[in-house]
Amino acid sequence: MTVAVLGTGIMGAAVARNWLRAGVAVRVWNRTAETAEALAPDGAVVCDTPAACVDGADVVVTVLFDAASVATVMTAAAPAPGTLWLQLSTVGVPGADDLAALAAELGLVYVDAPVLGTRQPAEQGKLNVLASGPAEVRERVEALCAPIAAKVTWLGDAGAGSRIKLVVNSWVLTAVAGLAQSVALADGLGLDPKLFLSLVSGGALDMPYLHAKAPSMMERSYPVAFPVSGGVKDAELVGDLASAVGVDRSVVDAAAALLRTASDRGFAADDLAALYEAVRSPS
Repeated sequence: MTVAVLGTGIMGAAVARNWLRAGVAVRVWNRTAETAEALAPDGAVVCDTPAACVDGADVVVTVLFDAASVATVMTAAAPAPGTLWLQLSTVGVPGADDLAALAAELGLVYVDAPVLGTRQPAEQGKLNVLASGPAEVRERVEALCAPIAAKVTWLGDAGAGSRIKLVVNSWVLTAVAGLAQSVALADGLGLDPKLFLSLVSGGALDMPYLHAKAPSMMERSYPVAFPVSGGVKDAELVGDLASAVGVDRSVVDAAAALLRTASDRGFAADDLAALYEAVRSPS
């Protein structure tokens, strides 16, 4: 089996390496060639164009920034009809539906499969793949994802994965914004934020994500797992989806505004924990 991975950023590189370790033949392409070339020592075949990457591949995997990027690259790639397309990017609901239409136009077998997990679980092969698509490829997709995922959650028809992914990301974005508020408030009061963490630790108010993100905020150092730029994009997708289904969007819009502030202050490529920088110094 040959897998073509289009997009080798944080997540794309991680899944490509895990397939390579499992003995899968992997071809890679990335808009920034150096990023794809970094996978050559792991055994990946590096390709100059999307079309060259998918030529002869059994499976095409897209791990790109947004729906527009995915559509542009897949149109240029034009895989052979009947090829399985595993779409891992977070593209939102209209985006996922547009990509399903593109797949039909190209004659591809489309599986909408955004993932839960950031850099560390991706590198460890412990993602949760939120897969949705034709039932007849379910077993094939589950076997394909075994090297990259601790779990494949099968959700039914294509598009269901992107819908629940935005529900989860709504929680992630607002939770980190809330944490940034608490850490910044403690700092502003001259309190050690570790006191806040100790008070909630182990109780009903605790959650692992607090302990994953708070140290970065306290150290004002943001090694990237989920970049601010991706958070801005996802917050806008969540807000637009909320409006479309008649749900108030004010909470996620507040998180989006803080993310845009962090981005404007030079933290676009840093981790989501850099929300702290927008809250701590609001002006």
